Amino acid sequence: MEVLSPYKEVTDVILEAGGEPLKLCYQCGLCTGICPWNTVRSFMVRRIMHEAQLGATNFGSEDVWICVTCRACVQRCPRGVEIIDVMRAIRRAVASLGIGVVPDALRISAKNIAGVGNPLGEEPEKRDDWAKDLGVKKFTRGTEILYFPCCIPSYDPDVKTVSRSTATILNKLGIDFGIIGTEAKCCGEAIRKAGHEEIFQSLAKSNINTFGSNGVKTIVVSSPHCYHAFKNEYPELGGKFQVLHITQYLVSLIDQGKLRFSKEIKKKVIYSDPCYLGRHNSIYDEPRKLLQSIPGLELVEFPDSREEALCCGGGGGRIWMDTKKGERFSDIRVEQALEKGA
Repeated sequence: MEVLSPYKEVTDVILEAGGEPLKLCYQCGLCTGICPWNTVRSFMVRRIMHEAQLGATNFGSEDVWICVTCRACVQRCPRGVEIIDVMRAIRRAVASLGIGVVPDALRISAKNIAGVGNPLGEEPEKRDDWAKDLGVKKFTRGTEILYFPCCIPSYDPDVKTVSRSTATILNKLGIDFGIIGTEAKCCGEAIRKAGHEEIFQSLAKSNINTFGSNGVKTIVVSSPHCYHAFKNEYPELGGKFQVLHITQYLVSLIDQGKLRFSKEIKKKVIYSDPCYLGRHNSIYDEPRKLLQSIPGLELVEFPDSREEALCCGGGGGRIWMDTKKGERFSDIRVEQALEKGA
């Protein structure tokens, strides 16, 4: 039964922005109970849903920008309500219609992405600088694999080890792969969840055109967010490619007998399930199988793992916004890892 809104105009704005799942919510409150925010502060998902149904949404509230899109609420919802779509629609109303205020940090990131194709505001010409001394070739038609490293490992000096290590592994395995480099743009997943639909569509269409014109068929990614965008969102705009997370790809090579680890690494390691690899895409086993294939390595689990894993706090555009000390899920995760001796 559809809830009738006393302020129908506001509800209609949210519905037209993609909030149709709002109609299915019957206010059981399980979403609030499972939301990770309530381990560190109060965040009433049920109230936000109800206010949207009634047309009483406070577009100027901080709560509009709190959701990390971890999907824990959707997973728990007895009706499978896509709550993230509703949150995205509320944000879209703010971003596109000017109702309320977009946080400064998010506004700057959105401007950078729209202007130069990455949230850091770095020059597009420097996007492939991370690979200059690694002998990585530019992707051309006929190349087997496109490696797409994501914006942060492309530019951030502290995170370039991700892209560089991945490329080094692929090189040592003799994989025929290349990178798009300066033509690539941000995948757009996070900026879409932050309500900037028009920017997402522009990025996606540009990347789809670039991939298509270069003959890309298979994309290997490091970022779970890029994985989600390319696999689940780009097909909406005609971009259909085989998409593999690096853990999936390496495990497939292990299964084919093409990859084997010989060096023993005697370390205790703990693996944190990313929301966009786990709850969003049900990829739980491959990362663990990859780690367990390393001789001497002891893999331990967090107290909440797999479907119950704690979010890192960076989804839904929160990666670009500051979170108060004492409210950071990542700090909780580090403490849990230390308690496990990892």
